[in-house]
Amino acid sequence: MSVRVGDELPPLEIEITRTLIVAGAIASRDHQDVHHDHEAARQKGSPDVFMNILTTNGLVGRYVTDHFGPAAVLRGVAVRLGAPNHPGDTMVLTGRVEEVDGRTAVVRVTGDNGVGRHVTGTVKVTLPEGARP
Repeated sequence: MSVRVGDELPPLEIEITRTLIVAGAIASRDHQDVHHDHEAARQKGSPDVFMNILTTNGLVGRYVTDHFGPAAVLRGVAVRLGAPNHPGDTMVLTGRVEEVDGRTAVVRVTGDNGVGRHVTGTVKVTLPEGARP
């Protein structure tokens, strides 16, 4: 596998379901009501429940390892949230290789939904054996 600065990862569309939002919150032990209780989210100013940052973080990491394969190792994931992910929307993740140093690459990832930019981040990954610049 050849990896070069400027390589673009294919887009990944993720349907944002209520189940994905609630399951992600439960799996990450985030019991804030805005991630599972529609009425509580509305009372706090949101039109519905919304995805937590740890679920987004996991989806960003999955996006990169899905591209580079199961032998790729995440070394760091840093994300910044923007527009919320609500049930019924679709988030599209895209990525671009920003740096390559031997078998280590840094990928800039963005994720957009119907409201705007949900996530911007970088992922540092050790590429599988055989990967080369």
